Amino acid sequence: MRSFLSLAILFCLTCCGNTAFAAEATRPNLVVVFIDDMGWADLSCFGNTAASTPHIDRLAAEGLRFTQFYVNSPICSPSRCALTTGQYPQRWRIESYLSNRAENERRGIAQWLDPAAPVLARILKQHGYATGHFGKWHLGGQRDVGEAPLITEYGFDESLTNFEGLGPRLLGLCDAHNGRPIRRHALGSDKLGRGPVIWYDRSQLTAGFAGAAWQFLERAAADGQPCYINVWPDDVHSPYFPPEAKRGDGSKRRLYHGVLETMDGQLGELFDRIRNSPTLRNNTLIVLCSDNGHEPGAGSAGPLRGAKTTLYEGGVRSPLIVWGPGLMGAEAVGRCDDSSVFAAFDLVPSLLSVAGVAGPDDVKFDGED
Repeated sequence: MRSFLSLAILFCLTCCGNTAFAAEATRPNLVVVFIDDMGWADLSCFGNTAASTPHIDRLAAEGLRFTQFYVNSPICSPSRCALTTGQYPQRWRIESYLSNRAENERRGIAQWLDPAAPVLARILKQHGYATGHFGKWHLGGQRDVGEAPLITEYGFDESLTNFEGLGPRLLGLCDAHNGRPIRRHALGSDKLGRGPVIWYDRSQLTAGFAGAAWQFLERAAADGQPCYINVWPDDVHSPYFPPEAKRGDGSKRRLYHGVLETMDGQLGELFDRIRNSPTLRNNTLIVLCSDNGHEPGAGSAGPLRGAKTTLYEGGVRSPLIVWGPGLMGAEAVGRCDDSSVFAAFDLVPSLLSVAGVAGPDDVKFDGED
């Protein structure tokens, strides 16, 4: 059975008829934005009235919004594994977040994702795509696990990550704007080597990752090469260090909203560049969702029960937005689907189908196209 996402991009929404999507959808650029710890109801377009996310809201207004999309785990590493491989994370012994070596051993989980796993980036690269990962990884190379594979060993041509991966890294300088010294936030990553480290204003990390992603996309476009990019900010994960003007009363929820609004603006710069590019606008698909539910006391799941780390709806249901003006007709723009149910591991075979790429013969995805 074909997933709703694949049908939506390649053909049409059932309720829109056969003219909803453009016929030409050949080898589009694919941009996957995977936000960290954002709740189901945190975006303005999903009902949040306490914070404003106009740039992501515009993406939804120009694209498709899904309200019954699920991730495959209520916590980061397993959720990321499913979106990366199209398979249940348990197949790769990633059943909780990857921590330090001793803690991973105590819980009986892997130290990193096995490079033999079927990785979406590698499959696309084998079919001519330029591939880049920009942002949080958290599938190996964190804490004291310094011998994990580099992100580029999973099929990415280029990477830039945070303290949860190896290779070139942006590590946060955290300023609480309270008169105390700025502190470094690295959890030991700066001692691992395996790639250059740049210390970066924590409130601007998403801008750093989005800027690197744009440069990569721009180079690929200049070379006439289709592009697959992960933009995986570590916003809106705690601890929360928004710019001073976004701190509000300093409460946990206000700080969270400050980070959310700041991230929205930083991602908006990337979205605007794609939107305003004659060569990219009509041949780029952006998929945006969250890796799991919100942290209690910070974000919100609206009417849904539960949060991050729980298997209730609030822990595993994620907002999903799909944007691609050159890949969909006017009848599909701005629609909200509240009945189609699918999950993150469905995105892998679906995106391969959108790209016109067959999955490897020796791989069985758990997700469905």
